[in-house]
Amino acid sequence: METLVYRVSTRSPSDVTELEALFAEGALRPEDVVAVLGKTEGNGGRNDFTRELAVRSVAHVLGSRLGLDAAAVEDRVVLSFSGGCEGVASPHLVVLARSGAALLERRPAKRLAVGVGRTRAFSPQEIGRRAQVMETARVVQEIARELRLDSLADIHLVQMKGAIPTASFEEAERAKRGGTPLQNDMAHSRAASALGAAVATGEVDEQTVDDAAINARWDLYSSVASVSAKPGLLRTEIMVLANSHYWNGDFEIDHGVMRDILDADAVIATLARLGITFPGRPSPDQRERIVCVFAKSEADPRGSVRGKRHVMLDDDDVSDTRWSRCTLAAVLASIVGDGRVYVSTRAEHMGPLGGGPVAIVTRA
Repeated sequence: METLVYRVSTRSPSDVTELEALFAEGALRPEDVVAVLGKTEGNGGRNDFTRELAVRSVAHVLGSRLGLDAAAVEDRVVLSFSGGCEGVASPHLVVLARSGAALLERRPAKRLAVGVGRTRAFSPQEIGRRAQVMETARVVQEIARELRLDSLADIHLVQMKGAIPTASFEEAERAKRGGTPLQNDMAHSRAASALGAAVATGEVDEQTVDDAAINARWDLYSSVASVSAKPGLLRTEIMVLANSHYWNGDFEIDHGVMRDILDADAVIATLARLGITFPGRPSPDQRERIVCVFAKSEADPRGSVRGKRHVMLDDDDVSDTRWSRCTLAAVLASIVGDGRVYVSTRAEHMGPLGGGPVAIVTRA
């Protein structure tokens, strides 16, 4: 089997012109698409409707070619959009597809493998708790087995859209009257999902993860998880990018962990592991090899970066999420020479406090 990766620019949240061109030119078959990720120019907040507009536009394009309605497309394809293109960040789509039959013989070199899956449906009482962690870990490991990896260390990105099932009025009232407190919100869903990835890859011992550790034990984290969360979503959607000897294609992936929002060295080291080394910045030929960059950003909640005070958390005019996205996007774009970087915010248990994972896909 072969993984195909395309990164295309968009002129608005609803623009799918370049995606449609890939289909029209025969470069990509709609039935092969397994995931579409994108950055939109909204505010990235709860009222950022550019994400919904982008999802509907992509679902319509795929649905019209596959003979499916939008709901069926979303059941078949992972559609994950992150709002906020502050500064030099440029709106774009990353399209991932699989084609061909599974390889029976092991190849000499590892190539990019992509797998998708979904957890079972969660109840509101399970979100942000150990039950969500362990179910997420189960599905990540199930996908890893399907990809035929040498080890879990071959996983370099676990992209997730965390579940947040809507609680009924009765459930909310019971919780208020002394029942199990509900924490089915974005922060807890993201945190439990990230810890699920960490348990799956062996970065965190499952025995150390109880309900009290979630959004509290910041020493426990995943170096490969990138999680958003969606209110009303019953099942967490999961995409795993890894390298496998049993996959064809021209792409490979690696990842690093940024210790803080300015950690350009982690990005440069990740590129070096992918065979891209340079004295200053990548050459034009090297930049052509860089297909996509994924990263998580966070305004350090301790209020400083490398011992110097920051005020991202004190701005009443602009959200700290917008400041952190803008900063990290600039750091990444200055290295890779392209503003089409997928930077999303809120990084609970995704990398160390104040830092976050970065994953890069290149042409081999």
